Amino acid sequence: MKLLGTLLFVLTAEVACGQTKISGSITDERGEPIPGANISIKDSYDGTSSRADGTFSFITTEQGQHELQISFVGFKKYSSPVELFGKAIVLSVNLLEEINQLDGVVISAGSFTAGEEKRRTILNAVDIASTAGATADIAGALNTLPGTQKVGETGRLFVRGGDGSETRTFIDGMVVLDAYGPSAPNTPSRGRFLPFMFKGTSFSTGGYSAEYGQALSSALVLNSKDKAEMNQTDIGLLSVGADVAHTQVWDRGSASGKIQYTNIRPYFNLINQEVDWKTPPASLEASGAFRQQIGKGGMLKFYGNFNQTDFSLYNHDILDPALTQQYDLSNRYRYINGTYLQELTTTWSMRAGVSYTYNQNDTRTEGVPAAETETGMHSKIVFEHSASEQLEIRFGSEYYQRTYEASRFNEVLQHEESVQFNEPLSSTFAEAEYYASNHFVVKAGGRFENNRLNAEVSVDPRVSFAYKPGKRGQFSLAYGTFRQTPLNQYVRLNKRLSPEKAEHFIANYQLVSDRKTFRVETYYKKYDQLVSYPAGNTALSSNEGSGYARGIDLFWRDSESIKNADYWISYSYLDTKRDYLDFPQVAIPSFASAHNFSIVYKHFLSKIKSQIGFTYSYTSGRPYYNPNQPVDQFNSDKTPFYSDLSANIAYLPKNNVIIYASCTNLLGRDNIFGYEYSSTTNSEGVYVSRAIRQAAPRFMFLGVFITISKNKSINQLPNL
Repeated sequence: MKLLGTLLFVLTAEVACGQTKISGSITDERGEPIPGANISIKDSYDGTSSRADGTFSFITTEQGQHELQISFVGFKKYSSPVELFGKAIVLSVNLLEEINQLDGVVISAGSFTAGEEKRRTILNAVDIASTAGATADIAGALNTLPGTQKVGETGRLFVRGGDGSETRTFIDGMVVLDAYGPSAPNTPSRGRFLPFMFKGTSFSTGGYSAEYGQALSSALVLNSKDKAEMNQTDIGLLSVGADVAHTQVWDRGSASGKIQYTNIRPYFNLINQEVDWKTPPASLEASGAFRQQIGKGGMLKFYGNFNQTDFSLYNHDILDPALTQQYDLSNRYRYINGTYLQELTTTWSMRAGVSYTYNQNDTRTEGVPAAETETGMHSKIVFEHSASEQLEIRFGSEYYQRTYEASRFNEVLQHEESVQFNEPLSSTFAEAEYYASNHFVVKAGGRFENNRLNAEVSVDPRVSFAYKPGKRGQFSLAYGTFRQTPLNQYVRLNKRLSPEKAEHFIANYQLVSDRKTFRVETYYKKYDQLVSYPAGNTALSSNEGSGYARGIDLFWRDSESIKNADYWISYSYLDTKRDYLDFPQVAIPSFASAHNFSIVYKHFLSKIKSQIGFTYSYTSGRPYYNPNQPVDQFNSDKTPFYSDLSANIAYLPKNNVIIYASCTNLLGRDNIFGYEYSSTTNSEGVYVSRAIRQAAPRFMFLGVFITISKNKSINQLPNL
């Protein structure tokens, strides 16, 4: 018995001598305790978790050289060698915050982004396609966001006091010249590209990246989809035409093509139109996409869009409506885009691309021909480098080559006259995004441009900040200088015109949860070097124009509070004035309205397999020029307010069949967008006016969409 006791004592003493006590405290960079952190000896079962006050303590029987590890979600893992030999070890460890760009602060000033992993979704392709009143037009849906306004006679994006030409569209970073289809005078046009092509949409109302140039007020950046997932054929039977599309998928690539014929002539024969059509518009469009994965981390993309449109109408004289003038237009449009993305290393990537645009309008006015042709080539290469988890760098170079030619037949001299210009423009850009923490990020960069048409060189700074004090809310600031070549109609007469210039100052607050978004943003834009000319003589144009725009935008989106429903509300206030073109004095431009409001509501009715949607839009009256008023009252008259309630419904009799119907302006309001005046006075010395109205009180659309695939549940609902 005495021997057994002695043996137990020796064993106990050996175990005690082989134990090491490890204790200490764990805090963050501010000295705040971190409870629940994991502390362990690597490759052993010994360890513990920190207490509420950040302290910890445990005993290990391991001996010799080992590695102590400490980890906690949101912080960098701590690792340190320790010598275990029975003597107590006391540690005081500060864990460093891990920069998580997915959940951390992001630059949001001036930008609505959808589809990018680093951003919260604002509007995606389904949102765009299913917004009532937009009829699957990207610009139509974006016009329900703050910072935009309804200019119903054009259908284009007018952003924060800028006209429709000041918004530039990019596909996979490559520029698109004239992203809208042709339209008759004072009738809205549609975007040439369908939303389902794109996995991400970034709509910047200001303060956008240094990568994007030649855009004075706004950049619409569309990122196309990658490889398709399955073979399918889509057929659409429409009240205004028909389309057929097919997608073929193979191991590492896919190809898709679509042909669409649109003819609204039968529809216009049934519905009275404000426009006196001789031959209403008809178009034939073909588009195709090719995707191929190359090696490890490479993606090759090609996209093409080809469109042919023609129409003919009669313009009526304002003084004597019985006098008409026949106007015919034929438009040919081609756009080709090729891009290649390659991951070079774990921290370096490269993307390069080339795009080509061809746009030609052949017109005849009372049989007298005229033509206008614009072609453009754009090439770009960009390198991106993650220097560390806190620093991202992007830099690149691009080259534009744009050619414009306009010709018309001179009936007096009986020969053709033409004007043209060629604009080569090269640029380089660089910017760095630094994540100081999950609560603060800054992006700074600049853009250098060399325009050989007017022999001008420019350097434009861009900078943005964002601070996230809590888990969901954040503040952002942005500043940038932006410039754009004036419209072709002015450059063709004066090739020495400088680019128009705008400075953006933006501040916003954004509060985002998984299914709710609130934004408030204020801005100030200073315009300089705008085109101006005296008494309507464009041949004497110069860059002496200027202006400003300032305002506040509000946005609220909620897909949580109402079951099976999603809605958003937008409001914008705009104060803007310009002294440009042939303005006799500083005035509000005719496209600007002070108040713009939209509410979009969508509801899915699961019992009847239907989705319904409503959109209400309101715009306060816009100024217009009344030549019967004295000069000091220039643009002082205003149109009535604009109001529109639109609705749509999608019904699924089968999972792969959709019946879709939509109607704009349900209440039939007579919206007036402005007034045209006669060029001479009548017998009473008065300039006679004619209201610019909607082409028809309503536009109704009906379609049946069928999808053929192995997966019988696939349909075209995201594409409508």
